[in-house]
Amino acid sequence: MNNSTSQKLSVLEKVGYSFGDLAANLIFQTLVTYLAYFYTDIYGLKAADASAVTLAVGLVAAFLFNPLIGVLADRTSSRWGKFRPWILFTAVPMGVIALLAFSTPDFSYKGKLIYAAATYTLLLLCYASSNLPYSALSGVITGDMSERNSLSSYRFVAVMFAQFFVQVFMLPIIIYAGHGDKAAGIEQVMTWMAILGTVLLLITFLTTKERIVPRPEQKSTLKEDFSDLSKNKPWFIMLVLTILLFVTLAMKGGSYVYYFYNFVDRPALANLISPVIAGLNGMGINFFGSDPVSAGLGLFNAGGIIFQIIGISLSKKLADKYGKRDVFKTGLFISTLFILAFYFFTPSNVILMFGSQILHGFFYGITVPILWAMIADVADFSEYKTSRRATAIIFSAMMVGLKAGLSIGSALVTWILGLYGYIGKAGAAGADIVQPASVASGAKMLVSIYPSIPFLIGVGLLFFYVIDKKLEVQIETELKARRAANAEADNLAESAK
Repeated sequence: MNNSTSQKLSVLEKVGYSFGDLAANLIFQTLVTYLAYFYTDIYGLKAADASAVTLAVGLVAAFLFNPLIGVLADRTSSRWGKFRPWILFTAVPMGVIALLAFSTPDFSYKGKLIYAAATYTLLLLCYASSNLPYSALSGVITGDMSERNSLSSYRFVAVMFAQFFVQVFMLPIIIYAGHGDKAAGIEQVMTWMAILGTVLLLITFLTTKERIVPRPEQKSTLKEDFSDLSKNKPWFIMLVLTILLFVTLAMKGGSYVYYFYNFVDRPALANLISPVIAGLNGMGINFFGSDPVSAGLGLFNAGGIIFQIIGISLSKKLADKYGKRDVFKTGLFISTLFILAFYFFTPSNVILMFGSQILHGFFYGITVPILWAMIADVADFSEYKTSRRATAIIFSAMMVGLKAGLSIGSALVTWILGLYGYIGKAGAAGADIVQPASVASGAKMLVSIYPSIPFLIGVGLLFFYVIDKKLEVQIETELKARRAANAEADNLAESAK
């Protein structure tokens, strides 16, 4: 490994790297929060068909696109490095496809299904081609564990900003921009998001540098890479954990819009948020007033996200002191308790809903930066055991988990709602439909009991994850020594020429 450059990162590089996650999450958070709602209530697909498209395309993307991109990225060699070229060349295509995926062409119903499947497939292919190398880049920017924790914190503050915009402002802006026509509104919003995302990815490419470069004699075959993975117990645990986490995030994230429209008591919600809306109107922020339910949902999400950011700010200090595994396990368990609390709320318990969301956001926020730092640690663990580094293929496995979890969780939203009798709208401008009473119960279960199950299984898995604080330090020390020795050998060999 080449270790000739400093492992310390400038603030500029950390911010520039984080912009890549800001760009990716403008898309990812939209998929988590509104894909199901877009298909059923804006584009007009039946709940069962939306579930089938989301699951089938998502699983193909998870188990085909991600391993393929991981293998190709690990074998990329260019003057820009292994992973940065992928960020550069996918910036524009991803923006264009994201816009197309949330457009509503006037096709027949069969045509709509084909269009949804095709554009969603292309979007997930572009996303994998950009975000997988971007994630793997964090494993080669620096080998310093503390710097890696810091980089993750910068990265996921950017995630929270993207999440804040999508979950707080996006639906009210869509309604406002489209003058009530959600199809027209979402196309306007996605156009500007696509332009911004493209610019942010280009900034990431320009401001980052790959420092951990495999020595030529350490190149491995594909068979060796998969053999290493098969012996890597922490990798298996992180793969399953990632699937479970994103099943929950997609399930509850995609269900909140249905929960607010079908379960929450509207007069109680209006009474709680009316002073806030009046204050925002006085500041000239008037797009919240056109739909009180979307405004309430936005403010509900805002509370959770703000406290997630506070949790993120504490994450590095806690992880440095106690180790990533133990902090992650504790934060995940406590945050799950506040998801379970939603089962006990009545429609008028709006204050309790907001309070539980805030506390859930805080404790889950502590875990947010740690996940990807732990995956980078798994890449180090593999190198520590085998003396070979295959960063992208390890991250690609985690991206398989992310995409599989997202696909399963999103498909579960529409499938479970269908089981409870949910009726989608006929189209973007369709009139409001009176849902069966059972839909309210389904929406409550989708934000409480159902999403709690994967989180609790994840907590159990972490008891078997062996990379604790002591082993983190041991791996870091050993790899630094190896890289320094390799760098010295390279310098001596160069001097002898």
